[in-house]
Amino acid sequence: MTKRPIYYDTETTGVRPDKDRIIEIAAYDPVQDRTFESLINPGCPIPPEASAIHNITDEMVKEAPSFGEVAKKFTAFCSEEVVLIAHNNDAFDKPFIKNEFERNGVPFPSWPFIDSLRFSRKYRPDLPRHSLQHLREYHGIEANNAHRALDDVIVLHQVFSLMIDDLTMDTILELMAQKQTLRHMPFGKHRGTPLKEMPPGYVRWLHENGALDKADNEELKEAFASLGMLPN
Repeated sequence: MTKRPIYYDTETTGVRPDKDRIIEIAAYDPVQDRTFESLINPGCPIPPEASAIHNITDEMVKEAPSFGEVAKKFTAFCSEEVVLIAHNNDAFDKPFIKNEFERNGVPFPSWPFIDSLRFSRKYRPDLPRHSLQHLREYHGIEANNAHRALDDVIVLHQVFSLMIDDLTMDTILELMAQKQTLRHMPFGKHRGTPLKEMPPGYVRWLHENGALDKADNEELKEAFASLGMLPN
């Protein structure tokens, strides 16, 4: 049975999955035309700089349920043969929800995931940027209340549907599982430069600062290693 896509997004108190908390989660099931949306009480203050991005305040989540309560409802929403899709999923949304499930003592389902940001970088290297808002503009999709979870989810569904055309979710999972040897730098000031011509000092800086240890840079790290450009 072909997997049913569930597009989802989270809003958080910060950017560290090991430290910060989810304060909103939303999802959209385009096959069954259903939505899921809930604010979450993180049990800690929301930093002003985070509220400035998503406009969620302490007052708004004061009476909201805990993540443990929401997790059970979210799991029920994402039941049966599904695949969860988020933009920057591998480095952000999945680590956040996985940590929250574990923190609240709720078993984490064995969902398959697709990172639409990684898909865009892998199969649309011609694009100068791969943020959700840039992809929205590129595809001519009307703007909405960006940075609230459900609004971003709806945009993601529209964008990703155009990107994948008639590919099935099962095919996309197979494509994303395939290793692709990078030959050119995919981002930064050296974007487009053949990897073998990258300045050694810049590669060393990426390595020492942990940039190559991020989930979405795994293929880049392997490519540099195969070229003998990383320290042993």
